[in-house]
Amino acid sequence: MDLQAIQDGTAQIDFRQQPNNLNATVAERAVQTAIRSVSSAINAANQAVKTAEENGTFESETDRQAYFDEALKLAQTMQADSPERVTVIEGSTPDRIEYDPRASTSAGQLITWVFIPLFGISALFAYERQQGTLRRILTTPTSKATYLLGTIAGQVVMALVQMSLLIFFGIFAMKLNWGREPLALFVILTAAALAAGAIGTTMGTFIKTEGQASGLSIMMGMVMALMGGCWYPMELFPAVVQNIVKILPTTWAMQGLLDLILRGGGLMDILPEAGVLIGFAVIFFSVGVWRFRYE
Repeated sequence: MDLQAIQDGTAQIDFRQQPNNLNATVAERAVQTAIRSVSSAINAANQAVKTAEENGTFESETDRQAYFDEALKLAQTMQADSPERVTVIEGSTPDRIEYDPRASTSAGQLITWVFIPLFGISALFAYERQQGTLRRILTTPTSKATYLLGTIAGQVVMALVQMSLLIFFGIFAMKLNWGREPLALFVILTAAALAAGAIGTTMGTFIKTEGQASGLSIMMGMVMALMGGCWYPMELFPAVVQNIVKILPTTWAMQGLLDLILRGGGLMDILPEAGVLIGFAVIFFSVGVWRFRYE
């Protein structure tokens, strides 16, 4: 290989490597980078020669080659003196909140794996309806609201026990400061559990079979967790999506938990999120009572 072959574009490099060899891949990348560096200077010199030929600058092939050599030398000099393409500027202002991915993960997993079983209340209603046990309640003075409230309360208590276990795991295994505001934590967790249980109740009035209820509960729980910021920080979503997902209870539950464990908030800080979650609970519980049938 010589300069004339490179100039004419006929130069070739035979590069052989073993498959799945990382060192060979690194070497290939280095060779490609070197080729691009040389090629860019050669292309610039050839373009300069082409422009000069159009103006009738050369009287002989010797003049043409000399012009090419000078253009190539100039291109290489400019290439060596070229500035960095990427300039990195680090800000000196510290963040007001130190982001802890462990805290976000702990809160997100807590919401995900507690909401899904509470949505599964719908499977409980579907099973009892199929077995005929719900019809037996017709013989008692128990109202629909009382029956549903009792069912939800039992599931919510179980959910609070599950959440407590996850919180203790976060405290002792992940060294997270979940216990800084216990009253505020209890309020937001209870509100979230009530909202999820009420949604599960409403789902149970639409679903006919236990299989449908189980599949739909898992699907809805996963989708709500994903869109509610339980798996990825909400800040990564487009602004439009961040506004749309405010219709999901998981968004408000995640926001409340992060206010406590990540942003150093207290009871007053999580009351808006808890209020919205209670609103979800009231609305869906009312719909569930209205649509509930024993048969």
